[in-house]
Amino acid sequence: MTKIIYGSSTGNTEEAAMLIRKHLDENIDVIDVTNASREDFEEADKLILGSSTWGEGDLQDDWEGFLPTLEGLDMHGKTVALFGLGDQEEYPENFVDAMGILCEKMKEAGAQIVGFTETEGYDFDESRAVNEEGKFCGLALDMDNQEELSEERIAAWTAAIKDKIL
Repeated sequence: MTKIIYGSSTGNTEEAAMLIRKHLDENIDVIDVTNASREDFEEADKLILGSSTWGEGDLQDDWEGFLPTLEGLDMHGKTVALFGLGDQEEYPENFVDAMGILCEKMKEAGAQIVGFTETEGYDFDESRAVNEEGKFCGLALDMDNQEELSEERIAAWTAAIKDKIL
């Protein structure tokens, strides 16, 4: 079973979550992290997690409050894809850091991360979401400065992960 769990303060991350579901499978459960439980993570064998980045590279507030619920969670045998929203013009030094934070937490818990994407086409200085190979650990979206590219990026990313996440 696959679930999409997201945290959204302005509605952009929720919109992205719904577009991801539309491109993958309309029957996937989409859960706002404020309504999520530890059981949602334990029951699902595949998860798509999304968060916007706030302030100086912080997780979205609802995710920040939810993280203690995941302490000690065993994610071995589970597949996780990530998406993150950020503003590369206003915050180029921590673009989509929240996605990187979620990636670190899931890797520490033993999850297999899928859905890495190229950093080409973005203009930022640093990001916790960029791995050792120079790729984002998931899908990076900038609804403030590149909204016109978002649905195209979502369509390409979901097509690339479909066989791994459904």
